[in-house]
Amino acid sequence: MADSSFDIVSKIDRQEADNALNQAVKEISQRYDFKNTGAGIAWSGELGIEITANAEERALAVLDVFQTKLIKRGISLKALETGDPRQSGKEVKISGTFTQGISQEQAKKVSKLIRDEGPKSVKVQIQGDELRVSSKSRDDLQDVIALVKGADLDFPTQFVNYR
Repeated sequence: MADSSFDIVSKIDRQEADNALNQAVKEISQRYDFKNTGAGIAWSGELGIEITANAEERALAVLDVFQTKLIKRGISLKALETGDPRQSGKEVKISGTFTQGISQEQAKKVSKLIRDEGPKSVKVQIQGDELRVSSKSRDDLQDVIALVKGADLDFPTQFVNYR
């Protein structure tokens, strides 16, 4: 019997992130507490966002609205890194970026976790910014998925190409 395998990746669904941003823009434009405050959120670059408002509290409230929409869309907040609010003229701005891919350091951490606590028949290979996990037993692969989901990692993980 051939080996079964799956990949551990860290990616965001750009369409879902775009939908969350559009929903946040719509809610901000309709909410009474954001009327005439200049509060807004928009894309800046491929994976960056820019939040603007006339006060720090409002900028943080816009960020909270956006994070709520991301959660409803199934995107982990671990994928969004935001900076501290900064004054820019009369406005307060918050910049944020979505991180994708698993760094070498993170890949080694997950690989070590699987080797130490996972089933012994499982092999882990680091392939660029993702990990390939393979084994003869599909049950062992299910155990590895449960192990990685239960681990407190500082980045989001998805499991793809399960075969």
